[in-house]
Amino acid sequence: MPELRKARLTARDRARLAAERLKALYTAVSELDHTDAFQMLVATILSAQTTDRSVNSVTPALFARYPEAAALAHANPAEVEAIIKPTGFFHVKAKTIIGASAALMERFHGQVPPRIEDLVTLPGVGRKTANVVLGVAFGIPGFAVDTHVKRLTRRLGLTKSTDPVKIEAQVTKMLPPEEWTGFSLRLILHGRRICLARTPRCPECVLNDFCPSSTVRAKGGRRPSTATAARTRLARGRGAARRRPGHRPGRH
Repeated sequence: MPELRKARLTARDRARLAAERLKALYTAVSELDHTDAFQMLVATILSAQTTDRSVNSVTPALFARYPEAAALAHANPAEVEAIIKPTGFFHVKAKTIIGASAALMERFHGQVPPRIEDLVTLPGVGRKTANVVLGVAFGIPGFAVDTHVKRLTRRLGLTKSTDPVKIEAQVTKMLPPEEWTGFSLRLILHGRRICLARTPRCPECVLNDFCPSSTVRAKGGRRPSTATAARTRLARGRGAARRRPGHRPGRH
């Protein structure tokens, strides 16, 4: 399978093609178990420096004991730490989720606010966490930038920046708002499983035929073989691209 002509693909082309490929690979945009915005907020805070599976192993007991902000705001830190210990950094995380819950009670009547300007005022909540909560719990478009997203957007040639705010601004200009949340969360999943920091698994990557940082050429599978075909596929939303004038079957 010939690779895409990388030089002819713009950053916008790569962003849209990556969003399409990753959507087919990761059907769910969040693997954190939750039933409401409060649980999503707490689970997202707990997910720092650990796996979603680890978080999901402790949240049932945590939410059974503290089902809402009012309960967690007045929790005994030692008891919270004992429950969330498997997620790591449990001293800091317990302090953070208790503090965030207290702030929700003091300023937002115990409810998670659906505005990023309000969410980032909560203890331990930055733009990354706020965007995840907005997108997953409220369906409000947001592009979360963590270490995985920073790495993958640079490797894909979508940005040269390492500043999360600049990356968010640049990438969101390349995609429609309805794609922001899903794309960022799928980049995180892909960064955890395939595009690893030290040893990226390029031979297994579904983006390896157009990623500027890929160490291999794509093998197998039917993918658009040129920038024109990629644009056509993205525009029409189908697997088969319109044949270019003068194109000869079997040649690329």
